[in-house]
Amino acid sequence: MYKRRKQQTIARSAAVEGVGYWSGQGVRVEFRPAEPDSGIVFVRSDLAGRPRIPANVAQRTDTPRRTNLHVGEATVDMVEHVMAALAGLQIDNCEIWANAAEMPGCDGSSKAFVEALDAAGPLAQEPLREQRVIRDVIRVGNEDSWIEARPCCSGKTVLQYELDYGPRNVIGRQVLELVLAPDVFRRELACCRTFTLKAEAEAMQRRGLGRHVAFSDLLVFDESGPIDNQLRFPDECVRHKMLDMAGDLALAGCELIGRFSAFRSGHHLNAELVRAVLAERATQSLKRCA
Repeated sequence: MYKRRKQQTIARSAAVEGVGYWSGQGVRVEFRPAEPDSGIVFVRSDLAGRPRIPANVAQRTDTPRRTNLHVGEATVDMVEHVMAALAGLQIDNCEIWANAAEMPGCDGSSKAFVEALDAAGPLAQEPLREQRVIRDVIRVGNEDSWIEARPCCSGKTVLQYELDYGPRNVIGRQVLELVLAPDVFRRELACCRTFTLKAEAEAMQRRGLGRHVAFSDLLVFDESGPIDNQLRFPDECVRHKMLDMAGDLALAGCELIGRFSAFRSGHHLNAELVRAVLAERATQSLKRCA
């Protein structure tokens, strides 16, 4: 059995305010302490009955370019950067009260959420954090894009990502591997921003999406590099894909121990891997009961 750590929540409440990238709507999210074993739960404070939406892959809505969750008609949108901050800092139990559906876009990274959670401070809780240790190779996707989980004898969560836009693209090929831990997440991933190509950004704006967002608000690339912006890391794009990966894997609702490697994977495939990992766990449980 791999060593298990104690669960954590936050010591006090903290809030982040901003505007949703897709909706253009102002929103305030408040992180609140939560009881042991309660997990991460979003609460829509603006809706009747304050519906609660667990951060679980079963609640995921398949939406292009982002991770949305729902329970009934209640939704929370673009939660991946919030989830990455919580997972990266090993905050296991937390309520996120939001007065609109879409999370604040901020600068396109997890930086504002990490700063708020650090200001609140971690609080250890007695129960041990549930683990899912990867015992077999599990892969989803195809030769063009895939993500897989493999056993890792170190007992850690290792993330590896290969991004490849081809030799003629300014983003090109970027590869990164990191052990997911709070100090590493703060230093290497938290501030890495959403990125897109200029043609993709203009196409979305023609469809009425993100019209209030300027190119300086996130990383938009033309053939020369970022427009009206500067990179925080030479390989910031692959770092952001790894940030998204960490947020999506957190929808497992437990700590995943293993090596997770991806090639051009996105939110959809990340979620499919989580479903496959959880299905494998259920199959192993049934075999033990047989």
